[in-house]
Amino acid sequence: MRIHAESTWTPPPPDPAQPPAEIRRILRLFRPYRGRLAVVGLLVGASSLVSVASPFLVREILDTAIPQGRTGLLTLLALGMILTAVVTSVFGVLQTLVSTTVGQRVMHDLRTAVYAQLQRMPLAFFTRTRTGEVQSRIANDIGGMQATVTSTATSLVSNLTSVVATVVAMLALDWRLTVVSLLLLPLFVWISRRVGRERKKITTQRQKHMAAMAATVTESLSVSGILLGRTMGRADSLTTSFAAESERLVGLEVRSSMAGRWRMSTIGIVMAAMPALIYWAAGLALQAGGPAISIGTLVAFVSLQQGLFRPAVSLLSTGVEIQASLALFQRIFEYLDLPVDITEPDEPVRLDKIRGEVRFENVDFRYDEKSGETLSGIDITVPAGGSLAVVGPTGSGKSTLSYLVPRLYDVTGGRVTIDGVDVRELDFDSLARAVGVVSQETYLFHASVADNLRFARPDATDEEIEAAARAAQIHHHIASLPDGYDTLVGERGYRFSGGEKQRLAIARTVLRDPPVLILDEATSALDTRTEQAVQQAIDALSAGRTTITIAHRLSTIRDADEIVVLDGGRIAERGTHEELLERDGRYAALVRGDAELAPTAP
Repeated sequence: MRIHAESTWTPPPPDPAQPPAEIRRILRLFRPYRGRLAVVGLLVGASSLVSVASPFLVREILDTAIPQGRTGLLTLLALGMILTAVVTSVFGVLQTLVSTTVGQRVMHDLRTAVYAQLQRMPLAFFTRTRTGEVQSRIANDIGGMQATVTSTATSLVSNLTSVVATVVAMLALDWRLTVVSLLLLPLFVWISRRVGRERKKITTQRQKHMAAMAATVTESLSVSGILLGRTMGRADSLTTSFAAESERLVGLEVRSSMAGRWRMSTIGIVMAAMPALIYWAAGLALQAGGPAISIGTLVAFVSLQQGLFRPAVSLLSTGVEIQASLALFQRIFEYLDLPVDITEPDEPVRLDKIRGEVRFENVDFRYDEKSGETLSGIDITVPAGGSLAVVGPTGSGKSTLSYLVPRLYDVTGGRVTIDGVDVRELDFDSLARAVGVVSQETYLFHASVADNLRFARPDATDEEIEAAARAAQIHHHIASLPDGYDTLVGERGYRFSGGEKQRLAIARTVLRDPPVLILDEATSALDTRTEQAVQQAIDALSAGRTTITIAHRLSTIRDADEIVVLDGGRIAERGTHEELLERDGRYAALVRGDAELAPTAP
């Protein structure tokens, strides 16, 4: 169990000529919701225009209605101000409803896209990547973008519209005071951009530490992790490691919150002091003999200027948050851009009736360009309904050979066929219907026994589930449980013994009813008595199917139509049990117990 080690998978280096997360790509996420966004834009525009009207009503009250004693006009203007507040609030509520709905739909699309992309990734990706890292991308990274895609985008549009409308209104009142009010705006923009870049760097580091902490939790707090930690006396050590990782995260969270806080506060102080500057400038202009500014105009202008303060500061803060969120988008786009090696062809072949003949035709395989060949020159034919057993030392390529049939990996040379069709040309549905796999490590979901079995066939009836369990010789045990088939199996099936889990896996495969069956050391971890019970279930499952068995124990392969001995990724021996005994080679030595299947010397 790795606690501190990072995933060996690393994202591709960013292109220096392009931003790490293109703004246009982010905007494309909102494309399916253009209509709703248009409604948001209309609501934002209408709300901004209505809110700007209030200072003009104030000017008329101070310059006209009150000095002239026009009570009727005063009443209308006062009601207009109240109506303005009501309409602005209603528009704000509707705007929040629509924008939040759009944001949540975008979040849903992102989560689904990442999950679907990971479902298409080859098995090698998951052997190189910590589960917690994958979970962190979906939960923490996409969750961290929630504010950006739900409220930040709308806030940006709303504040930008408010700023533009307010500036236009200020220019209409007095262009000189407007120039004074906007003198420091370029400096504020520059400061906010620097703060945004700083927070973006911290956000990237924070998400990496959150992923590491999530991976630690996933590994150490699983059933296997708890068992290992307690039996090894490492519970305190694991807690200390987790605390250290959490402590590093605390520091990053504080840095993220405080990054540029003083600079942004300075902007706020200056913006708050602007009304005093406006009054001072108006007073100087009047003393210098300039044109007089009416009290109503001055109050209306200061009201607009104060109204400019909130959206302007919010706009600058929003820009900072958007730059920080780009780090999250970058991490998500890294997953979405991962190359998918195993894909369906443009025009896949669909097998409606599958006989089950399997051929390995001069098959070569290597895991990557840096490693040597795991398999080389493999030529094997397994007739429909026939049985093949594969034995060999650890690392000889036995399991890898079996993984090529269901396309958990693709060959790097030669081809694997089912009924004469290259498995790379088959559609995924045909391949899944054709090949069933029962491995040494049985995986069960934290769900009922029935739900675990129905994972193979969601439309299976209760009678079909019971029949599959009977075939796997597990029905009587399930029926003896207090809740029967509704019994929860527990995390990874830990409420069941190894033999019981294997028989549940066999029942699941029986329900799937594949014509080709892969048995990858399905009984190697069981005691002799349990193995016999499971083997009986396997024999029943194998009847009439093409069976490829990967095994160490000879008791499971004596009756195979052909036995292949792999050594160093090549076929060292092949034949029936009796033929290989007569040759008195490596297989015969294994049978006699004189030697294990150790690799031969070069």
